[in-house]
Amino acid sequence: MVAPGTVAGLVPYLIDRWRFEPPFFGLDITRWIGLALVILGLPVLIDAFLRFAIQGIGTPAPIAPTEHLVVTGLYRYIRNPMYVAVASLIFGQALLFGNLTVIAYGAAVCIAFHLFVCYYEEPTLRRTFGQEYANYCARVPRWIPRLPPAEGAKAQS
Repeated sequence: MVAPGTVAGLVPYLIDRWRFEPPFFGLDITRWIGLALVILGLPVLIDAFLRFAIQGIGTPAPIAPTEHLVVTGLYRYIRNPMYVAVASLIFGQALLFGNLTVIAYGAAVCIAFHLFVCYYEEPTLRRTFGQEYANYCARVPRWIPRLPPAEGAKAQS
């Protein structure tokens, strides 16, 4: 949890010290949207991390990867719920505190995530899990959740 905690919590804090600035466009609703993004993102991040540890028998870190492909829970809807949760936490804080610099940081993080996933993570998973991962990619989208969950994806919670 150190890496996502740093990216989603510590760095935004260091940028704005969690000080409230005027809401975006003068609309208080942006703060409520930000709060909702934080409230929704945190349990998704925790669930995704726990699935890696318990079901995958490993971590999201490349130095200690999972032994098993994790395709349950939110992974039935989207291949990268952990990255989406981190983005939700960052953008949620940006909206909550009214900080444009945190939005720019969130955009940079999203670009970095996309490049990492496309050029390192997915090729590594293809080599490691072969056809199992290819089948999973064919059923479950990378970034935008599929509703209802993909057929053939394990229904375990």
